[in-house]
Amino acid sequence: MCSSWKVLSDDNGRQILLLLKNKGIIPTQIANQLEFTLPAVSTNLRIFKESDLIIEKKKGKNRYYSLSRSTTSELAQYFDDMYDYKLKSLKEYVENKVSKERMG
Repeated sequence: MCSSWKVLSDDNGRQILLLLKNKGIIPTQIANQLEFTLPAVSTNLRIFKESDLIIEKKKGKNRYYSLSRSTTSELAQYFDDMYDYKLKSLKEYVENKVSKERMG
């Protein structure tokens, strides 16, 4: 399994993931919208599947790809936790500074 973090480091891959966020889409639509080659799209989709970032659903002869909400939610939660920590630290710093100014 590939690391989700490594996959997200690729600009083209991130563009593809943004297309997949709202609905299932077939590879030729991705290639056309982003002006990528179909082999490049297929390579990215394979890597995303190995990383559990996307879900593949077969309908007739087409394969539709969409984001895996569980995996992408885990990534989003990581950033929420990281920024929440930073905001709490900033709040404590400001409160301590204000408190010191009132005392001094």
